Amino acid sequence: MKIGMGYDVHRLVEDRKLILGGVEIPYEKGLLGHSDADVLVHAIMDALLGAMGKGDIGKHFPDTDNKYKSISSLKLMAQVKELLTSEGYSIINIDSTIIAQRPKMAGYIEEMRTNIADVLNIEIENINIKATTEEGLGFTGEGLGIASQAICLLK
Repeated sequence: MKIGMGYDVHRLVEDRKLILGGVEIPYEKGLLGHSDADVLVHAIMDALLGAMGKGDIGKHFPDTDNKYKSISSLKLMAQVKELLTSEGYSIINIDSTIIAQRPKMAGYIEEMRTNIADVLNIEIENINIKATTEEGLGFTGEGLGIASQAICLLK
């Protein structure tokens, strides 16, 4: 059994879509990044890669490579799943947290879980997604960005 932990953060900016867990969430700002900047999926991928001892998403999908420009992070996650399978691992569970003052996430979490379960080919009950605010504190609390943390267990 191996445990992995992931963390990601991106700045909120105008004129970008807000995509979390592969779900486009209506909001006045989106996350700035080379890909779609999906911090939830990025944190989960880093947790999976970390548990395998394979570095992080920057190593596998560098932001200097134009083939990843504006790509769906779910497509990148599918590549991480292929690596995981080729290395003989299977996912026991994933637990993750989205840290954002706004928008509210509750109405989108089930669709996020479904998207991630589909890409990783695991049961939805093995994926947990929570959302929290930071009570107005720090960059997420001030609405400047969104962060996510994830932990996974592999066998």
